[in-house]
Amino acid sequence: MTHPVEPAEPLPTSWEFDLSGVGDGEDLVGVGGDLRAGTLLAAYRSGLFPMGLGRDGTRPMGWWSPDPRGVLLLGDAHASRSLRRTLPRFEIRVDTAFAEVVAACADPAREGRWITEEVADAYTELHALGWAHSVEAWLDGELAGGLYGVCLGGLFAGESMFHRVRDASKAAVVAMTGLVFADGDPRRLVDVQWQTDHLRTLGVRRVSRAEYLRRLTAALLLPPPEAFAGRPRA
Repeated sequence: MTHPVEPAEPLPTSWEFDLSGVGDGEDLVGVGGDLRAGTLLAAYRSGLFPMGLGRDGTRPMGWWSPDPRGVLLLGDAHASRSLRRTLPRFEIRVDTAFAEVVAACADPAREGRWITEEVADAYTELHALGWAHSVEAWLDGELAGGLYGVCLGGLFAGESMFHRVRDASKAAVVAMTGLVFADGDPRRLVDVQWQTDHLRTLGVRRVSRAEYLRRLTAALLLPPPEAFAGRPRA
């Protein structure tokens, strides 16, 4: 039996993330940099995330802080009647198939793909350090869908999701929000980057960058949800 240990803090980044001079409504706020673990954590703590600007997410690396931002807050998560009927079909697991979830999200056959091998390697390192996590929906012993993201204190920053079975990715989102908000603390925050039509049906709302940063500051002061509290002991 393994027991979780605290996430490991990587070496600090040499890059600075400063949103003070960014205008309202600008989503892309920086270009360049690296994807080292310390850089990624500093970006999330500052309200940014990476996504490549080249074809299929290749370099140059872009750093994004959408305005408005798509978020889920306590009580926002919504499951339609049909989805509620479907949810019990799936077994939800956490961090049992992280690499497979990332690989499925990065499938070259997916339209609009942006997860390169470099990105996958970077988040796999964050997972090994205890900062990145997967929430998986299993059906009949097979991985049916899931998502992965970064957990920093009371923030869960969702990165990507996929499904092989209808409603499996939605089941993972509903499960993830249940895990994040398990203690009922309204300061906790789920970041989904942008409010898409698909995510709107699950309760995602839009907030201004200024509001997002205020909520982020409060969320970072919290301990992580129990489900994402550490990494397996080697």
